[in-house]
Amino acid sequence: MKRAVYLVLTTIILASCGGEKKTENKTEELTKLKKERAAIDQKIAKIEAEVSKNNPGKATPVSVMTLQPQSFNSFIEVQASITGDENIYAAPQASGTVTKVLVTPGQRVSKGQTLAILSAADLEQAIQSTQSQLSLAKTLYEKQQKLWAQNIGTQVQLLQAQTQYESLLNQKQAQEAQRNMFKIVAPISGVVDQVDAKVGMMSAPMVNGIRVVSKDKLKASASLGENYLGKVSQNDPVTLVFPDLNDSMRTKISYVAQAVDPISRAFNVEVKLGSNAKLHPNMSCKMKIANYQNSNAIVVPVAVLQKTAQGEMLYVADGNKARSVVVQTGRNANGMVEILGGLKAGDKVITAGFEDLDNGELVAIQ
Repeated sequence: MKRAVYLVLTTIILASCGGEKKTENKTEELTKLKKERAAIDQKIAKIEAEVSKNNPGKATPVSVMTLQPQSFNSFIEVQASITGDENIYAAPQASGTVTKVLVTPGQRVSKGQTLAILSAADLEQAIQSTQSQLSLAKTLYEKQQKLWAQNIGTQVQLLQAQTQYESLLNQKQAQEAQRNMFKIVAPISGVVDQVDAKVGMMSAPMVNGIRVVSKDKLKASASLGENYLGKVSQNDPVTLVFPDLNDSMRTKISYVAQAVDPISRAFNVEVKLGSNAKLHPNMSCKMKIANYQNSNAIVVPVAVLQKTAQGEMLYVADGNKARSVVVQTGRNANGMVEILGGLKAGDKVITAGFEDLDNGELVAIQ
């Protein structure tokens, strides 16, 4: 029995030794293969370098720009329109049917000028009746004055005639003021921009009136999204471009709204222009607001940047090889982007031929 136990133990020990020896062989084999692979990689790299040296014609032709500090301005571009600083919708103070429209769009008018007339037949009759009574009262008053001058009649009679005349005069003035409520009158001097009042239509306060815009106080107005709030300030430089006139002007922001419209999620900016014979209300223009300036910036074309997992990358020519560089970018404008990190003055950024380049690839600068 004891002899059988000894035989089993001996078998187990021999098996364990065989397993350990087998593991050691695998480890040695793996180490050997790694050394062989490293040697092969070194040979490949050496041969590639020799091939590249002996075959310079395979270099990728590229164009480069040598970086130098320059002035860089960032703009916010938005569509704007020209309006009058005084832009008023004139309407009657009373309701009535339009009987006459005396102006047309584009016509220049003066403050207080009648633009349209509404019907007021009952009031006109009342005024005529008062006028007749006023004429009689005036005649009686004048005769009473002459008699009093000749010491004929009493002072009471003179005062009664005077009171009657002045009362009718005040009544007529009140009626005429009421009749003026049935007119559309220009509140300012300017240009008729819009005529909603038509003969035969009903007009009332703020309904079917006439818009008058002052050309003496023009302004350019635009709306900016709320994401620009805090990035635009009063007195920021601005350029207004008028495509229809093939002209532009440089000025400054006059007003920036501090509140965002809850519906459009935008805020208004304005540029006061004063009087300008070339400009007209409702004319469109492009507003370019310069909200950033760097007089010593490093900039590259936006097109040379490529998106990678490490960030935005571009290629520079380092001798006769392409080198990839991850850069930190800032603002961009007019197709150029400001580089905040990764490049320096004197670097040669590859601007053409970079599309199929790999890091370290041979390049030939054209």
